[in-house]
Amino acid sequence: MENKAIDINVDMGEGIGNEAEIMPFISSCNIACGGHAGDKTSMETVVRLAKTHLVKIGAHPSFPDRANFGRVHIDMSCAALFTSLKKQIKALQTILFKEHRVLHHVKPHGALYNVAAVNTKVAHVIIEVMKSLVLPVKLYVPYQSVIADIATKNGIGIVYEAFADRNYNEDLTLVSRQEKDALISDVDAMFNHVFNMVTKQRVKTISGKEINIMANTFCIHGDNPNAVVLIKNLKDKLELNGIAIR
Repeated sequence: MENKAIDINVDMGEGIGNEAEIMPFISSCNIACGGHAGDKTSMETVVRLAKTHLVKIGAHPSFPDRANFGRVHIDMSCAALFTSLKKQIKALQTILFKEHRVLHHVKPHGALYNVAAVNTKVAHVIIEVMKSLVLPVKLYVPYQSVIADIATKNGIGIVYEAFADRNYNEDLTLVSRQEKDALISDVDAMFNHVFNMVTKQRVKTISGKEINIMANTFCIHGDNPNAVVLIKNLKDKLELNGIAIR
């Protein structure tokens, strides 16, 4: 008997090319819309796949920095950042309109996501972009982050996100990709990691300490070489344990 439901999201349109294999096992996707990766063709491809599989569609904007794949903090004026993010999201919305789909959420990418979690100025820019979208669009944010607090105060609907394939530090930041234990690549370890967060609202950190966390959507990175196997196994194990994916 299902007693809980969660969302599984994956970043897509980033040049990996495994979207068709992944899409049947997830419930929402975040589509790169030109800032760090993605173009009109890739956006159209992913939108059509999501449409076929009834997967919720989100925009995945970033600092405009394709050279560094959006993984570096770019010092921009608030006006320039607002304009860039709005342009990226609009590019995806144009395709969604043609495909008779609507934008469900926005999830910032890479450095933008990490900076907005702690930086009030950057977080405010993202919130202003959200307020300009007119339609009620949700924002995927980390638990206990600056941007989550500002979004709530501004009436923006938020969905707390956690990472299924990444280990956490005690301050709920992700273990750096430079560290050997940053990624979770074992199917059983990933299930235990997510199941603990879903059922107990706790995450076991890299130090072994358990910390409170809340999340309703869980991200698995599509650029993991074993992504398809990991996602399918996680979905199957969760559903066997009464947790629906939707």
